[in-house]
Formats: sequence, structure tokens, C-alpha cells
Amino acid sequence: MGDDRHPRDRLKRVLTLPDAILLIVSSVVGSGIFLTPGRISDYLPHVGLIFAAWLFGGLLSLAGALANAELGAMYPHAGGDYVYLREAYHPAAGFLVGWLSFFVIFVGTIATLAAGFAAGLAPYLGYGDDGILVVAIGITVAVSALNYVGVRWGALANNLTASVKILALLALGLVGPLLGQGSAENLRPLVSGVASAAPLAAFGLALSPVLFSYLGWNASIYVASELRDPGRTLPLSLFGGLALCTLIYMVVNAVYFFAIPVEQLRGVDNVGEAAARALFGPLGGTLVAGFVLASILGTLNATILVGPRVAYAMALDGLFFRGVDRSHPRYDTPHVAIAAQCLVAAVVLVILQRFPTSLFASALDYTTFAIVLAMMADTAALYTLRRRQPARRRPYRAWGYPWVPALYMVVLAWVAVMMLRGRPAECGISLAMAATGLPFYAWFRRRLPAPE
Repeated sequence: MGDDRHPRDRLKRVLTLPDAILLIVSSVVGSGIFLTPGRISDYLPHVGLIFAAWLFGGLLSLAGALANAELGAMYPHAGGDYVYLREAYHPAAGFLVGWLSFFVIFVGTIATLAAGFAAGLAPYLGYGDDGILVVAIGITVAVSALNYVGVRWGALANNLTASVKILALLALGLVGPLLGQGSAENLRPLVSGVASAAPLAAFGLALSPVLFSYLGWNASIYVASELRDPGRTLPLSLFGGLALCTLIYMVVNAVYFFAIPVEQLRGVDNVGEAAARALFGPLGGTLVAGFVLASILGTLNATILVGPRVAYAMALDGLFFRGVDRSHPRYDTPHVAIAAQCLVAAVVLVILQRFPTSLFASALDYTTFAIVLAMMADTAALYTLRRRQPARRRPYRAWGYPWVPALYMVVLAWVAVMMLRGRPAECGISLAMAATGLPFYAWFRRRLPAPE
């Protein structure tokens, strides 16, 4: 079988399995594990329930990975879910998910990460709100430039930051209980009192920050046209990367509870820093605060690497702005798409500066709801393609089909309903952003040449 990709895709297959696994680790393990546990503790003030939420989030992501592994191996193209919905239903369905992915999920995540990095750096450099905006835009431009000059440069930077991140977090899990000033009693109770600790709706709301923290588990599907041997590499990267991330999250949460009782975690903005201070004193808190910034920077790099492939894939089909389908003649990167993503993220940062509300919490729900919708659409496409294209080559077939994907969609639908009830404004903005794509789709369709 030949190289199965879009006939105008000029990107090179240069990414290996370790590259793809570390891309997922960097995409997933960023600010979430440090900044969301305090919010999760507000919803679920019980150690056992919090562990259950993190494990459930990992298993839920695994169910999605099973479906995406089959879809990605079937269509090893740039663009991920845009391609799957285009093939399963209609170009309009693919376009709306691609539009939502590019303008909400990826650009929103880039803006949030860049703002978080700049705000975390502000106490050390002494600048105010205007300085935060300048630094956020500056770091977005700098990381975009790194990925502009070659996917290998972006991947090498990602491999370095991801490897350091894995080693540092696992070392924290070992050193914290051995040398830190904590107590194993904080890890109890794990089971008793679970039924009365929080209502089921609270568990659903807690899954919003948990799922946000797992955001990026499917990063390799968007760069499938740049993977070597994608039929093998893509499924293995999804499963390997997700297993590593789930292990890290469970270990790090155990360290948090060892350091601080769950009652004292409620409402804490940066639990990673607070836990390190409790374990090792002020120096430990300062070191972890620096590590959080480095981790956010690594995730920012991974997101900037992945996101442009969505716009690039849409432009290859004529369903995005002209020129975004170009690949650089020297660097072999979707350079126009990278520049476009950088520009949109900068505009979003300027807009967000005018809203002095809880930016992180609002952006988290706004982004997570869009992710839930996209993942439901992906999984539904698996069923449709099994029926419509039964003879198409499938290097990997989803384990547990049709029951595991069905259960996955039911749980996602429940999470979406809980979020709509608990955070209607943020969810409404996500839906409105998807709807803004409709007139653009009509415009792009009119520009396409008539079929011969």
C-alpha cells in the first residue's frame, strides 16, 4: 500500500514512536496537575473520590484512545478528528469540528498556557498586567518560531522537556514520602464514607478539571502524516503516552495528600507549590514553582506543534483561508498555519486581558466542553465508518467494540450535561464559537472549483 495521505500534503514522515509518546506526555502533563487539584478538592472533599476521579479520567481517555487508534491508523493524515468526521459524515461535519478544534481547543489552550506562564514569572521579574500580556505574546511568538523552522527542532525541544518532566515528577513521588515532612494518615479514608462525601453531580463537575488535565492524550493523531509507520506508531503512542500520564497523575496526587490534608487543599491555586513547601520548606516551594513554569512551557511547545495541523488539513481541502495549506520549501513545516495560529492566539490574549475574572477556571470549562463535544463526535464516526467502509484497511481495530466506545459516549454525554448545568455560560460560548464556523464554511465552499 502506498503512502496514504492527502495528495497535496508535503510534510515529511520524520517523527518516531518515542517522539509521538513524548509529544503526548508534554501535551497532557502541563499546568493541570499543579493548578486543578484545589478545584477538584472543592467538588470532592474525599481522598478516595479524588483518586477515583483521576483514575476514571485516565480510563475514559483510554476508551477514547481505543477509538482514535483505529481511526488514526485508517487515516494517517494531518488534521485528526477533522478528517474522521469528513470521511464519516460530510465535509461540513469535519469543518465544524476542525473549526472548534483550531479556534477553541488549540488557540484557547495556547492563550491560557502563555498567560499562565507569564503570570507565574511576574513575581520574579516584577512586571504588572501589561507586562504579563507582553511576555505571553512574546513566548507564543518565540515557541511558534521554533516550530516554524522545523518539526524536528520542535520535537527535540519537546523530547527534552518531556523527559525532564517525567523524571522530576516520578522522583518527587519517591523523595517526597522518604524525606518530606508529611503524613500517610492524610491518605485516609480511601473507601469509607465515599457514598455520602459528595453528590453524583459534583463528581461530574470534578471531571471537567480532570479531563482538562488529560487534554492532549490524542496529540499524535494530528501529526499522523508526519509519523513513520503510522499504522503501528499511532496506536502505540496513544496507549503508551496515556499510560505514562495516568501513572504520573496518580503518583503526584498521592504526594499531594501525603503533604497536605484534603481539607486544606480546597481552593488552593497552585497545589504543587503548596505541597512542596509543606514537604521541604520555602526552597522546595520555589523550586517546584520554577518547575511548574518549565512544565507549562513544554506543554505550550507541544500544543503549538500540534494545533496548526488542523488548519493545514482543512486548507488542503480548500476549507480554510488561502495559503494555510503551504509547506515551507526548506523547513518542511506548515509555516503559514503556524503563523496564523500564533496571530489568533495573540489576539485572544489581548481580548482576555480586558476580562479580569477567573481566567483559568473559565478557560478550563470553555475548552473542556469543546473537547467533550469533539471526542463524542470522533467516537460516533467510528461506528459510521465501520458500517460505510467495512473493506477499508484497518491496521488496528478498537478493542471492546461496540460496547466500550458506546460506554465512552454515554459517560461523555453525562459529563456534558453536568457541565451545561453547572457552567452554562462557558459551555454556551463554546457552542457559539462552533456556530460561527457555519458562514465561513458556506464561503469556503463557494470558492471551491466546480467538479468536472
